Amino acid sequence: MTERAVLAGGCFWGMQDLIRRLPGVISTRVGYTGGDVPHATYRNHGTHAEGIEIHYDPAKTSFRELLEFFFQIHDPTTANRQGNDMGASYRSAIYYVDETQKQLALDTIADVNASGLWPGQVVTEVEPAGDFWEAEPEHQDYLERFPNGYTCHFPRPDWVLPKRKADSAA
Repeated sequence: MTERAVLAGGCFWGMQDLIRRLPGVISTRVGYTGGDVPHATYRNHGTHAEGIEIHYDPAKTSFRELLEFFFQIHDPTTANRQGNDMGASYRSAIYYVDETQKQLALDTIADVNASGLWPGQVVTEVEPAGDFWEAEPEHQDYLERFPNGYTCHFPRPDWVLPKRKADSAA
């Protein structure tokens, strides 16, 4: 059995490249989500964010673990911006597929804010998942094909939430 997660955190190339390597991640694809244009494309994606759809094995990784890594590889404290990329397409967002994911997203954001490790308060949107329009083939697996291509995503060793007692007991 697999589960689905949909996240947006700036340019989708870097997010896909890092998230695909996590244990338990079965597949990823990049696309456009959270907006108003049907059949969105790179040239016409309206208010959509660049996002990533993740299918994962919940026996090997949890939604919470995916979120903790998501918050480590992009800056969730900058509105509509990641690195040099500016605009609503590059906003930080979690698109939940059910109420459990919604609550986990809100709890993780509260933990990030309470930790004091990030440079400011989280501005990540938490919205229900809607249509996900797959990006063009040239955007899929971009950094695998062009290892020195552009990315503004990287793991930040100082942005790691301390393990909770519930996490270590599991």
